[in-house]
Amino acid sequence: MRRLTFLLRPGWVALAVVVVAFTYLCFSVLAPWQLGKNTKTSRENNQIQQSLTTAPVPLKTFLPQQGSSAPDAQWRRVTATGHYLADKQLLVRLRVADGDPAMEVLVPFVVDGGPNVLVDRGYVRPEQGSRVPSIPPPPRETVTITARLRDSEQPVSDKQSFISDGVRQVYSIDVSQIATLTGVPLAGSYLQLVDNQPGGLGVIGIPHLDAGPFLSYGIQWITFGVVAPILLGYFVYAELRARRAENNQTSPTKPPTVEDKLTDRYGRRR
Repeated sequence: MRRLTFLLRPGWVALAVVVVAFTYLCFSVLAPWQLGKNTKTSRENNQIQQSLTTAPVPLKTFLPQQGSSAPDAQWRRVTATGHYLADKQLLVRLRVADGDPAMEVLVPFVVDGGPNVLVDRGYVRPEQGSRVPSIPPPPRETVTITARLRDSEQPVSDKQSFISDGVRQVYSIDVSQIATLTGVPLAGSYLQLVDNQPGGLGVIGIPHLDAGPFLSYGIQWITFGVVAPILLGYFVYAELRARRAENNQTSPTKPPTVEDKLTDRYGRRR
């Protein structure tokens, strides 16, 4: 055990602490973070793929009542009949469509027989930097729309809604926040119009089906977490071997005895 006392030196203690902390982060934070993103991406890809091959169904199939949401049916196409509340329209800022700045136009939609649902009409391009362009109003008569179910987004905590150019503007499609701003009770999920729909604007495309590098990143972090302690053990072994070799070189040579001096190299007495 005395040979291991060098591990109590500050440099070795610091190295051990760093390796333990790094290993802990790999297994408890970094790898789960990347693997969780891979699970989310794979789930969304499966939902998108299913939506492309499944015929639209009535909205009430997934949103039967006010306040309900459908996270397991995101991107599924649904149909709804009702009318827009054009005077409750608002915009989402800081969006990108086809690589260029855009604003998304939101408006509540009253479904015949309920529930009320928020509809994303599509996007428009801002004018002169961030000014609101002229936006065609949605139809006021009863219409039937086809749209994709979308999950409510997380609010942007440090950004508050405001009114500019006569239009209320927000920074995320947080359905509960928009329900409060408009005074209209809304279902927990919202609708994103597909092309050629009444009230539709620039069509927002669906994400590209790509699993991304998250699985490989997660595996890499797991590998790093395994390799780090192994390398620490190797460094300890290498240090022990170097110290043993040094001790062997510096140990005094045993002086020859009288008998050794009287014996030749063949073991015969002189």
